[in-house]
Amino acid sequence: MKLLTKTTVYFLLIMLPVFTAGAFYLYTKFNKEIKHETDEELVNDKLQWMRYLDSASVNNPVFSINTPEFNLQPTEKAAQSKHKLKGVSIYQEPENTYAPFRQLTQVITLNNKNYELVLRKSLIEKDDLIRNIVHVMLAAFGGLLAFVLLSNWLISKRIWKPFYRSLDQIQKLQLNKLEALVFERTATHEFNQLNAALGSMTSRIHQDYTSMKELTEDAAHEMQTPLAIAQSKLELLLQDDTLSESQQQSILTSYDELQRLSRLNHNLLLLAKIENQQFPVTEAPDLCKVVEKYLSLFEELIKEKELDIHTDMADTAPWPLHPALTDILVSNLLGNAIKYNYPQGKIRIKITTDTFSVTNTSQLPEIPANELFQRFKKHSSGYTNSNGLGLAIVKKMADSYHFHLSYQYQNGEHTFTTGA
Repeated sequence: MKLLTKTTVYFLLIMLPVFTAGAFYLYTKFNKEIKHETDEELVNDKLQWMRYLDSASVNNPVFSINTPEFNLQPTEKAAQSKHKLKGVSIYQEPENTYAPFRQLTQVITLNNKNYELVLRKSLIEKDDLIRNIVHVMLAAFGGLLAFVLLSNWLISKRIWKPFYRSLDQIQKLQLNKLEALVFERTATHEFNQLNAALGSMTSRIHQDYTSMKELTEDAAHEMQTPLAIAQSKLELLLQDDTLSESQQQSILTSYDELQRLSRLNHNLLLLAKIENQQFPVTEAPDLCKVVEKYLSLFEELIKEKELDIHTDMADTAPWPLHPALTDILVSNLLGNAIKYNYPQGKIRIKITTDTFSVTNTSQLPEIPANELFQRFKKHSSGYTNSNGLGLAIVKKMADSYHFHLSYQYQNGEHTFTTGA
């Protein structure tokens, strides 16, 4: 969940109970005030009727009046000095329903006789008034809540905009293309602090990366000459007939290790060049022809293992990659398929206009995903001359030149697929 959405949800969760409690309080207060006003009207009506009855001259000493809102009946109850107020429901014949009323009762004395005085006030109109007030309050609170949420969202979005711009700059960073980042100055102190920290951090990373890359490249270049000299000296020693068999074997072992070190040095240099994209795509070599070339080069190894090669290739497959890298791609994938296969195994090569896949049988288990393209990770201990960089180089090519590389294992067959 985005930060802006999260703050809006939290704000909504806080405001809803507050608005609900406020609406309930206002409703209760309005209802109480309306009842109070109705009670005051009833008391006022009682006083008016008392004055009228005290001053009225009637021949009949007994009054008897009965209406829905006024009732005066003789009673044997004792006279009361204070009235009583309560809410009642009275049947309304035209509507065939009960209507709410507010009722005042008091036993009074007239012409030395006790009467029960009952005054009533209808609450129907007042209930309608409360209902209308509730609707108005809900509409007002709903509009206010929507306005507050929208305002909070717009304000927060504007305030956090510099943060998202800085985040976008960081997400677009590429270590091999890292340049000095310039973060804009904002009106928020905390964002300025964040941008300053990010600028300082990326600058240090760039310096460290550049120093490490230069050290690696320089060391690899400098190692090439002494390695070549050492190999040539060992070759000369191997031609010396005065050496014993054990001495020749030691020299031969040293020579093999130097060759392995030379290949390792070459591959590390190649990785650095690929990462720096020093192989521009100036042409699109035909992948089918490259595969045919390496099948011819590996013909002796294929015959030695009696491998069954099946090809399914398009007529032509221009590959958007430097010719040298295309050769490395095919030689690594095809070389691994031959190297890790068993005698009389199978290899299937499929090329379409935008995909290239190599499938080979093998006695080796499935390669774990976390070890698949790991550098210096050997998936078989049977090949001591391997430095474990073949798949790492292919993966680096895929990342640097933006084509996908996938691996699949099924029924004892390993499949590597590359494509746009």
